[in-house]
Amino acid sequence: MFAVAPKIYRRGFMFVLSSPSGAGKTTLSRRLLELDKNLMMSVSATTRAMRPNEKEGVDYYFVTKGKFRDMVARKDFLEHAEVFGNMYGTPADPVDSALDAGRDVLFDIDWQGTKQLRETRPRDLVSIFILPPSMKELEARLRKRAEDSDEVIGVRMAQASDEISHWNTYDYVVINFDIEESLHRVQCILEAERVRRTRQHGLTDFVENKLLKGV
Repeated sequence: MFAVAPKIYRRGFMFVLSSPSGAGKTTLSRRLLELDKNLMMSVSATTRAMRPNEKEGVDYYFVTKGKFRDMVARKDFLEHAEVFGNMYGTPADPVDSALDAGRDVLFDIDWQGTKQLRETRPRDLVSIFILPPSMKELEARLRKRAEDSDEVIGVRMAQASDEISHWNTYDYVVINFDIEESLHRVQCILEAERVRRTRQHGLTDFVENKLLKGV
């Protein structure tokens, strides 16, 4: 037992979960945020209109296209993309503030956004791709939701094939046979990354100047 606790602190990291629609990413994200108080969701900026049930700064930061372009020019975003005519991007400042405070930030983004993070912040990134057990099961899950027409489901399945083709660019892969088992695996990855040697600042000083010298 230490007489004085060692001064070791940890910078947080960006924790990415990606998957095709219907593979379980949204459910896993929601459960993680409920169970882990040191994990927070990243909030993106977007140029699309606010929906009635949405809140500024909670669901998105709603900005004009002009302001979004200015932010891109200033390199204010960690990643950004255009989706169906609207722009989406993750502002860097709120994320950096959370990481500096030792909090981990959960990202719900696709492989393209993950690629941008890997290019700009590789040391701060931990990425997981969630795979379905099979394409047949993925389609069954989409139909079970009863939210989309046959045409939309067909589009989602085509998109899924493209997204899954990038599975090997991620740090970890979890096949979602069972949501509780997948949640456990993702939690284990999260905890392991938190005690990674390179994330524990002050550890070298503690070992070399205190522990080994008997201080």
